[in-house]
Amino acid sequence: MAETILIVVEQREGKLNRVSWETITGAQAIAAQTGWTIEAAVVGNGIAGIAAEVAAKSVAKVYALESPKLAAYTPDGFASALKQFIAQRQPKLVLMPHTYQVRDFCPKLAASLGSTVIPDCIGYKYEGGRLLFTRQMFQGKFAADVSFTGQGPWFATFQNGAFRGDQVQEGASAAPIENVAAEVADVRTSPEEPFKEAKQAVDLTQAEIIVSVGRGIKEQKNIDMAKQLADALGGEIAASRPICDSGWLPMERQVGSSGQTVAPKLYLALGISGAIQHIVGMKGSRSIVAINKDAEAPIFEIADIAVVGNLFDIVPPLIEEVKKAKAGA
Repeated sequence: MAETILIVVEQREGKLNRVSWETITGAQAIAAQTGWTIEAAVVGNGIAGIAAEVAAKSVAKVYALESPKLAAYTPDGFASALKQFIAQRQPKLVLMPHTYQVRDFCPKLAASLGSTVIPDCIGYKYEGGRLLFTRQMFQGKFAADVSFTGQGPWFATFQNGAFRGDQVQEGASAAPIENVAAEVADVRTSPEEPFKEAKQAVDLTQAEIIVSVGRGIKEQKNIDMAKQLADALGGEIAASRPICDSGWLPMERQVGSSGQTVAPKLYLALGISGAIQHIVGMKGSRSIVAINKDAEAPIFEIADIAVVGNLFDIVPPLIEEVKKAKAGA
């Protein structure tokens, strides 16, 4: 009997987090090498639509774990529901996206089942019948291949951008969906509004286009030019750590090892040299365009398009061309 990979997809307030598609892509790659079966679980209340979305992908089965106690996310509720379910199903491997929500409840869940978590993985290897997960260490300076001991269930989370969500395989037909009345123990917390909905907060992991600025922007007043480009492209503004440390942009706009890890369709880096701490946070972007006057800037090593020049000469006409293109569309 084949072992099972269980993917716990993330939903919040009835909306699927798109990083879940990346986790499914990773699971499909592992299954292709190991021959293991892929199943998925959605946790919440009133989640039939999300379960149907997941069932359209190439998975064997989807479980909808529902309970009124799961209508709002709480670590107690999610860990309790999944503990009972996983104990019954006994998957070999449980995969989740490395989000704030998963980071909150996954260690509690794994510990309750006598297991551990290998978190924030950037990839995996399958060698000699042994499954290894790759993690970055010392702020991305090194990578380590880590394996599990014991029989499982094993828990691992994949970093945003570790896999391409647009490469997730569609199923030949919709997978069967089984509704499960989740068993939920007492929930000790009463959740308030999610922190990301605070007035100035932003979740850059959900942005498809990001315009990011570094020291090359020179002065705080010049950030307005980058914002104009982001607005023209329909994207979000972000920055490297020195910009946020200076207070030129709020800390939630920081990309890097001490900020957010992003994987947008387009990452446009303006005046960013490409320190390893920044690259760790954005190297999974689908397309990277870098503008820098230093031809030897490390950012060019990972850029898909490298523009050597003064960003103050390049960005203003670029904004106008984007506006023209949108007006003529």
